[in-house]
Amino acid sequence: MIDSFSLKQVATYNEFGINLTDLKKINFIYGANGSGKTTISNFLFDPDHVRYNHSSLNWKNDIPVNILVYNKAFRDKNFGKGNIDGVFTLGEATKEEIKHIEKQQNELGELKNKLVKKKETLDKQIEQEEQFGLEFREKVWKGIYKKYEKDFKEAFSGVMRKEAFMKKIIEEFQSNNAKHLSYDELKNRSKTIFGKVPETLSTIQQIDFKRIIEIESDNIWIKKIIGKSDIEIAKLIQNLNLNDWVNEGRNFIQDDTCPFCQQNTITSNFKKQLEDYFDESFTNDTNLVKTYKEEYNRLAVNLINFLQQIETNEKNISDSKLDIETFTSYLKTLTSQFTTNKEKLNNKNKEPSRIIELVSVKDQLESIQKIIIDANDRIKKHNDIVANYATERNNLTKEIWKYIIGENNGDIEDFIKKSNGLQKGIDSLRKQFQKLREEYIDLEREIKTATQNMTSIQPSIDEINLTLKSFGFENFQIVSSETENNQYQIRREDGSLAESTLSEGEVTFITFLYFLQLAKGSTDQDSITDERILVIDDPISSLDSNVLFIVSSLLKEIIKLIKKDEGNIKQLMLLTHNVYFHKEVSFIDGRTKECGDTYYWILRKNNNISTIQKFETKNPIQNSYELLWQELKSKDNISIVTVQNIMRRIIENYFKLLGKYGDEDLIKEFPSKQEQEICRSLIYWINEGSHTIPDDLYVEHPEATNENYFKVFEEIFFYTGHYEHYKMMMGIQDQEKVKELSY
Repeated sequence: MIDSFSLKQVATYNEFGINLTDLKKINFIYGANGSGKTTISNFLFDPDHVRYNHSSLNWKNDIPVNILVYNKAFRDKNFGKGNIDGVFTLGEATKEEIKHIEKQQNELGELKNKLVKKKETLDKQIEQEEQFGLEFREKVWKGIYKKYEKDFKEAFSGVMRKEAFMKKIIEEFQSNNAKHLSYDELKNRSKTIFGKVPETLSTIQQIDFKRIIEIESDNIWIKKIIGKSDIEIAKLIQNLNLNDWVNEGRNFIQDDTCPFCQQNTITSNFKKQLEDYFDESFTNDTNLVKTYKEEYNRLAVNLINFLQQIETNEKNISDSKLDIETFTSYLKTLTSQFTTNKEKLNNKNKEPSRIIELVSVKDQLESIQKIIIDANDRIKKHNDIVANYATERNNLTKEIWKYIIGENNGDIEDFIKKSNGLQKGIDSLRKQFQKLREEYIDLEREIKTATQNMTSIQPSIDEINLTLKSFGFENFQIVSSETENNQYQIRREDGSLAESTLSEGEVTFITFLYFLQLAKGSTDQDSITDERILVIDDPISSLDSNVLFIVSSLLKEIIKLIKKDEGNIKQLMLLTHNVYFHKEVSFIDGRTKECGDTYYWILRKNNNISTIQKFETKNPIQNSYELLWQELKSKDNISIVTVQNIMRRIIENYFKLLGKYGDEDLIKEFPSKQEQEICRSLIYWINEGSHTIPDDLYVEHPEATNENYFKVFEEIFFYTGHYEHYKMMMGIQDQEKVKELSY
């Protein structure tokens, strides 16, 4: 069945067009001539035509059905060419064969219903799975991607869309075997690998401080360096602790004058005792102190300079692997220690007898050395990455995904488990659906094979001719073509072809009978039992009331079958401009007012734009007189010309035909001369609009004028004593609502 369709930007349908939704088995569309009915039927005949690019047609359950359209184009196509395509029906079959085929068709219908229901269940299951996937997709996008985007965006390259990211999550969950690293480890590695393409770094030279420690550890610093104790003056020097003072003074002795008291007290013996006191051992020790002091200070200065150069270099490297803050702190401490030791060494050198304890720099130097070693380890790893950048980048990406999967393992596992369950259900339903489909195809093929030997065009000929004779069309009939197989011709009793001499009413009637046969059968033997939809556009034109009744009766039989789901016609769309035909064909019975299988529509055209109004199950067309009032109530959707015509017909029907009122009689009912002139103006206006409209001129009446005439039209009923009728027909329910009418 057709579920809905829209028509836009074609013929009299503008960019908003019309939308017919929730179509039923039976759909009645009433519309005046020129309102756009034929455009609808032409569209349904060929909805894929380029002219309908802005229009659309939607099938129920997405299952298309063959559409048969009866309209002027159908009449032109099938009549006027001499021969008419024959319609194949099951006319050669026995009652038992027909009954068997009908049974198979019912089974086919049941299979189709099962297919539809199975498809609905399958679609719901698919929709549920898709919704579940969408919810999970949003969850991982907000909870994972957005959370780690800042630090690990490079690892997400290629999957930075929601759907792709979700699929990657599932893929990595099922296959990632990378080692598990901490967040901080991954973040640090990311700075190297995902940042600027890394370059090789030079290792930092380690320091050699062995000699410094050796000098520091020498016992000379705790040795009290003094002269020999067995010399005569030794006791005096040592008792007075003048060892360093005397030793220093020795350097100033030039002759026999004492460098301290400036007396001539220096004798050769005294000089000899001093030389013996400060012997070779003393000299060697003091020389050693001096040598060590100088070497230590030189080594310290060189080492400090070297370390300061490392500090400067590493500060200029943006990706330095050295712990520069700790390094600088240790370096400052070391410099301070060396300064202290330098002062102590100078004191020892000046006063050899003094015992000093140097500050040990061993721990500080070992700490600095460790910082350098650790930095070199990191540099080696960095350089390994540089040497294997592509591999390392790939490894890091896997490790990041491994970390992410681990952090969200529960949610991912739950999703996969439930998703797999839903997919199993879908797979099972698809298998069931496919099995039903195969059964349907096999049965359909069996029916077509069975009908091939039972079909004929002769039963269609007989039925059309029988109907023609039943309604007095006896001067012509349908016969098989003598020159073409499976073709009809229309002949008179004398054997001459009658097609070109038929009246419009005769052509319309016989064409419609042919269409009904086509609805039951097909011009193709293989398509006789195919389901179809009928679209019938104005089957009644100039036919008399008897033919109108029989056409209505024929269609009502089809409507009954459609409602019962019997036969291969599944839906009907009937378009007509004829009120009486609409009333007759839509009549159910005297008790039933509405039917859930039937919808009603009214198509209108105003200012050359077609619009449609939906009435659902309520039939808006009761009779022609009521229809006029219905149209008048929709004054905003109809043209001024139509308003004029409607008012004229209402006045003629109600006052002139029923009440025997003439124009002057109506005018005289108005109490004042002024109001009589206004009424006269109205009657002149509506008669002019109905009878004397030039084809090439259209004047839009001002809105105020239109409203004034509506008021006068209402006053006609008021002054003639028929105001209750007016209120009833206009649907005015409030009895207290009384117009302010002048007297």
